[in-house]
Amino acid sequence: MNLSKNNMQAFDQSGIEIPSNDYFQLPEKVLQFGTGVLLRGLPDYFIDKANKQHVFNGRIVVVKSTNSGNPDGFENQDNLYTICVRGIEENKKIEKNIISASISRVLSAPEDWEAVLRCAENPDMKIIISNTTEVGIVLSDDRIEDNPPGSFPGKLLAFLHHRYKTFRGDLSKGMVVIPTELILDNADHLYAILRQLAVRQSLQPAFLEWLGKANYFCNSLVDCIVPGKKPGMDASLGYTDDLLIMTEVYRLWAIQSADPEVREILSFSGTDNRVVIAPNIESFRELKLRLLNGPHTMSCALAIMAGYSMVRQALEAPEFYQYMSGLMMEEIIPVISGGEISENAATDFARQVIDRFKNPYIDHYWLSISLQYATKMRMRNVPLMVKYSEKFGKTPEYMSLGFAAFLLFMKSEQKADGKFYGSLSGQEYLIQDDQAAYFSSQWKEQDKDHFLDVILQNEDLWGTDLSGLPGFVSAVQHRLDILSTQGAAAALKQIIASKK
Repeated sequence: MNLSKNNMQAFDQSGIEIPSNDYFQLPEKVLQFGTGVLLRGLPDYFIDKANKQHVFNGRIVVVKSTNSGNPDGFENQDNLYTICVRGIEENKKIEKNIISASISRVLSAPEDWEAVLRCAENPDMKIIISNTTEVGIVLSDDRIEDNPPGSFPGKLLAFLHHRYKTFRGDLSKGMVVIPTELILDNADHLYAILRQLAVRQSLQPAFLEWLGKANYFCNSLVDCIVPGKKPGMDASLGYTDDLLIMTEVYRLWAIQSADPEVREILSFSGTDNRVVIAPNIESFRELKLRLLNGPHTMSCALAIMAGYSMVRQALEAPEFYQYMSGLMMEEIIPVISGGEISENAATDFARQVIDRFKNPYIDHYWLSISLQYATKMRMRNVPLMVKYSEKFGKTPEYMSLGFAAFLLFMKSEQKADGKFYGSLSGQEYLIQDDQAAYFSSQWKEQDKDHFLDVILQNEDLWGTDLSGLPGFVSAVQHRLDILSTQGAAAALKQIIASKK
């Protein structure tokens, strides 16, 4: 049986959250650029949840930028899809199945551009959401007369200009625009491009004034792993859903705004505390960077050397779990807490991160995390090592072990295909890093007494001279020696024993 409006009433409702028929009559309030799993698993989830609590009472018109994929998939299912929430929360397994009715229809920009523009004529339309990937928010040579404009900013400018003309510059008919692309200050960047496009096309000054005064461009940060559909999930539900997605339990949508009108328009935020509207969202960005991305990067090579291919496998091992907990609780949190981030907030976030790392439903491979390893280490962890040393006047031990494992991981040989490969227990692995050649040459050219000094003193690589951190050179050398001669398991046991 396929998922559809008529069929879903026959489903076993004991294990599935099913929308009532009155949700299909709700007005269209949101225009969304993108059909991807992140949007459907995060903002669309929040809107569906609010509708089911009779709070937001609005649905989403989705715009596809291309005709790729299955263009009839949404229509065949009456735009319904299943969200399977799977994960760990407070050490308990969570399994929820939700049929979302948040999407009212899906339009193809190449084929239905006039219908997209007619959405601008709808006075109920209040919100625009996008996720067009990081390369989607770019300046192009689009014109609003194009059918359709090629870029996302071009399409958005055409939509907003049509709305401006329809309502004759009424300041109350602006939109709340929330890009979710992984770009720092994404809304500010988008707004700047829109203004450049408008000026290039000599659009009237009154429109430019309306663009800035009537519309709210809100920077946002999203955080949720949405792997998509996993084999066999249809069978467990008892029906077929070509649009089914799986998400982790944790989700965050931080939206930057201090305006009460924005909060009123985004009324769905009141039904879930994981939608945060705040004047400044930098603290959420810092938490994610330092306590989610940072531990991933710092422990990646160590996990691979210990024989773990996936993140959850490593966290199931007691000694690696202790290492990860110590890294976060004893070295990272003391550095980032204080000021806008309280110790309690950081600790709560860290515990949630550990639950996410342990998620048995997500296959997150350590080797994938090693992509552009050196750059990630510089951006995510070097500032933490420097701050820890400045604050406490000593070496962060867990970080020194993670850094030593990183250096050993980057030891490689260039093969005939021009790529660099490392080797562990006779197994080769590809190093996908712009700095692979540099590390390979240093491992070959420097002797043991000079290798670390040369690497750590490279300010072009790290942005600072790491050899100046108190005791860091000797600590990393000590960890390198253990890793090289005894292996990762011995290094983990040694550092955990030293903390008792």
